[in-house]
Amino acid sequence: MTQDATAPAQELKIEILKSPEEIVFVCTGRITAATSPQLKSAVHPLIPETKRIVVDLTGVNYIDSSGIGGLVSLWVSTKKAGCQLKLINLSERIKELLRVTNLSKVFEGDMEYLGM
Repeated sequence: MTQDATAPAQELKIEILKSPEEIVFVCTGRITAATSPQLKSAVHPLIPETKRIVVDLTGVNYIDSSGIGGLVSLWVSTKKAGCQLKLINLSERIKELLRVTNLSKVFEGDMEYLGM
């Protein structure tokens, strides 16, 4: 059975976990042109509250070029604010997308996984 192309894409769910050391955004679903603004609007207001933002991509089953662009936008915003952005639990597909686009170099040191 194939998925109907007109069916709505799976939404992005974001759980926010705050601690004194960091704010973790646990993402589940898809990061796409439709959902990337949701991630950015969740993260941006909290950047001034912490020195470390962690985006946990364990539950992300799909990311498109707009989603990658959204992560780059978050990286730029956190760097400007003197905050660190960490991406954790990236799937092999997301790792490969970052390698192919040479963005692994941008996030280098800000990713916590093996193989980059």
